[in-house]
This record gives sequence, C-alpha cells and structure tokens, in this order.
Amino acid sequence: MKSLVIALTALVPVAVFGAASNPDASFFKKAAEGGLAEVELGNLAQKKSENQSVKDFGAMMVTDHSAANDKLKALAASKNITLPSSPSVGQMATKTKLEVESGKTFDKAYIKGMIDDHVKDIREFKKEAASGQDPEAKAFAAATLPTLEGHLTKIEAIAKDAGVKTHNHS
Repeated sequence: MKSLVIALTALVPVAVFGAASNPDASFFKKAAEGGLAEVELGNLAQKKSENQSVKDFGAMMVTDHSAANDKLKALAASKNITLPSSPSVGQMATKTKLEVESGKTFDKAYIKGMIDDHVKDIREFKKEAASGQDPEAKAFAAATLPTLEGHLTKIEAIAKDAGVKTHNHS
C-alpha cells in the first residue's frame, strides 16, 4: 500500500506539469473565454434585439457555442487543463456596453461585434488546426472551424439585411 501511495504521489507533479507545459494551453483558454462570451452575448441578443434574425442568431450562438464549450471542457479535463469559468475582462466589458444599448443601436453593435469576434476566432482556430502541437486540440479546432465560418457567413448576411456597414474581412 505504501508503494502505491508513493507511486501516485509521484504522478501528481507530472499531471500538473503536463497541463502547465501543454503547448496549446493558451488556445484552450482563449477558446473557452470566447465560447463563454458568445453564449452570454447570444442570451443578451435574444432578450434585447428587436430584429428576429438577430434573436435567432443569438439563439444559434447559445446552442452551438454551448456544445463546443462542452467538448472543449471534456478535452481540457482529459489533459488536466483548468479552463476559465468566465469570459475575459475585455469580453465582459463588451457585454456591459451592450447591456445599456437597445433597439437598432443594440443590433448594430451586436452584429459588428459578432463579425469581429468570428473573424478573430476563425483566425485562431485555423492557426491551431494548422500548427497546434496537441493533436486533439488541433482536431477540435479543425472540427469547429466550419461552424465558426457558417456563423460568420450568417451574421454578415444579417448585417447586409439590416443595413449595418461592416469591414470586408475576406
């Protein structure tokens, strides 16, 4: 029994070190924060928007990003990586700004924010899929990319329909 305890004790630092040294740990962190932000902002869009397309897009964000977040949590847990439980400070500030907006002003800010977020997310996920060190993180990024690209296409169409001017990110 004593040798089992010693053997298990010897494994603990390796598990902690393994997580700390995971070369893709920052990808996990950014993806988790981004996913949580998309869910929170999607809920906000469903409550505050007057545009049914924006409300529907918000609902899609909640559904799709909740599913991706669950997959990411399971993957991170299998690697002893602790994910953040809330969006980044910057993302929370964006939510706070949106909470005080309403009507078309809210819609415009939300639409522009979703386009910018998805352009950044796609860039990060493409980078991870192409050059990540952790094969499972690479696979997660590659599998999630089509969903993110679909979101960008959809929100760009909503922007066009709503007359919201955006930068062409192509």
